[in-house]
Amino acid sequence: MSRRSFIALALVFDALFVNVGIAAAFFVRFGGIPPAFNFNAYLGLAPVITLVYLGACYIYGLYEPERTEGAWSIFRSVFMAVTLGAILTAAIAFLAGPRFFSFSRFAIALGWLFDIVLLVGWRLAFMAVTQIRWPEQRVLVVGTGKVARELARELAKRSRWGVRVVGFLSAGAEEGSDAPDTPDKRTESSGLAEIDGLPLLGGPSEAGAVAAAHGVHRIIIVSPVELRDVIERLVIVDEIDVRVDVVPELYEVFIGTLDGVVADIPLMEITRTGRPRWYGAFKRVVDAVFAFALLVALSPPLIVIAIAITISMGWPVLYVQERVGAQGRPFRLYKFRTMIRDAESASGPVLASTGDARITPFGRFLRTYRIDELPQLVNILKGEMSFVGPRPERQYFVERHIAEIPGYRERFKIQPGVTGLAQVSGDYATTPERKLKYDLIYMYHQNLIMDLQIIAETIRVVLTGKGAR
Repeated sequence: MSRRSFIALALVFDALFVNVGIAAAFFVRFGGIPPAFNFNAYLGLAPVITLVYLGACYIYGLYEPERTEGAWSIFRSVFMAVTLGAILTAAIAFLAGPRFFSFSRFAIALGWLFDIVLLVGWRLAFMAVTQIRWPEQRVLVVGTGKVARELARELAKRSRWGVRVVGFLSAGAEEGSDAPDTPDKRTESSGLAEIDGLPLLGGPSEAGAVAAAHGVHRIIIVSPVELRDVIERLVIVDEIDVRVDVVPELYEVFIGTLDGVVADIPLMEITRTGRPRWYGAFKRVVDAVFAFALLVALSPPLIVIAIAITISMGWPVLYVQERVGAQGRPFRLYKFRTMIRDAESASGPVLASTGDARITPFGRFLRTYRIDELPQLVNILKGEMSFVGPRPERQYFVERHIAEIPGYRERFKIQPGVTGLAQVSGDYATTPERKLKYDLIYMYHQNLIMDLQIIAETIRVVLTGKGAR
C-alpha cells in the first residue's frame, strides 16, 4: 500500500473507531441501549468530536507512518492523541450549552480507554498483514566532512522509507570547521572515489548536472556559507526540480526556521514556496468574490470610460493581448486601449517608454491612474490572474528573459497579478532582473499581511500617479 493510501485509510478508520469507542462506552455505562436524552447529546457533537480526535492524531504524528513504525511508538502516540481528544471532548460538552450537559462524563472516560485499544489495535493488525510502500527519494549530500558522513549514515538507516543516498559531492577546498575527509578508496567499476561506501560524484559546481544524471529529488548542503553561489544556482535552476536543504550555521538559524531533523542534525529547506497550502485556495476565493463585487460596483464608470475611449480614440475599446500565466499557460489579458491603433505594427513588440508618442492624451490619463487595468477584473474572475502576484508578460519578452536571466521561470509557479511587489517597490522602467528579485521575494514570503500591504501601496500609487508611463 502506498503512503498516501495509508493516510486516507487511517483517517477513515480513526474517524470510525473513535465513534465506535465512544458509542460502546455509552452502552456499557447504561448496561444496554442508552437513554436518548444522554445519547442524543453525543450525536449532536459527534462531527465536532471526530474532527477534534483527528486533529489530535495529526498533532501526535499518527498520519506520518515514519514516526510510528514500532508498536511502542504507536501506543505512545495514540495514548497522547486520545488523551488530548478526551480532554477537549469534555471541555466542548461543558461549553456547548445546557443541551449537551447530559453527555455522560463517565462515557467520555470509558471511551478514552476503548479508543486507545481500537486505534492501537487496528494499526498493529494492519502492520501485521501489509507493508507501506514508500516513494523513492534519492538524496545527494554536498560535503564530505564529519557532519556530511554522519548525515549520510543516518539517511541510509531510513532506506525502508524510500530514502537512498546516491553519493557525495565535495564542498571545495574547505568546509569550515567540518574539514573534508579523504576518500576511503576508489570503486573498481567506475573509478570514482568512495566515502563510507558511497561514491564521490564530483565538486559543488557539478551539483545540477549530477542531480539531473542521477534523478536526485533532494540535495542537502552541509556548508551553506561557503557554498552560497552553488545554493543560489540550485534554487533558481530551470533544468531540474529538486528540494534543497542546508545544515544551518549560526547565521541561517538567526534568519530561518527549522524544517526537519535527521538524528540530531537540523535541516532547513530553502526551496519551498513559503505560503501555507491552504492560502492558495483562500486567496482564490477572496479574489473571485472581490472581483465580482468590484465589477458590479464599478460598472457605471466602466461604461463611461468605454464611451470616452470610443469618442476620443475610436473602436475598439478594449486592448486584448496574449500573456503568459501560471505554469507558463497563455491567456488573453484585457485592458482599456490607451494607444493609437496598430501601435506595434511598425516597431514590433516594445515596452512603453517615457513620453511614448503612441499613447493618446486620454490614454495617458488612464495609465497615470492605472484605470486601464480595470478590465483585468474579468481575468481575475476567470481564474487567470490574482489581485496580487508577478505581472504577466508577453511570450516574446518571456522567451527573451528566460534565455538571459537565470531563474526567470520561477515566477510562473504562482498566479500572475494585477499588481505586485515589483510594481509598488520599483519604477515602471525597473530592469527585468530587479523585478524578478521582487517577484521571488513575494513568492517565498507571501502571506495575507503582505498582500494587504501591497494593495494599500497600490492604492497610494494609483492616487498619486507614481511611476506611470
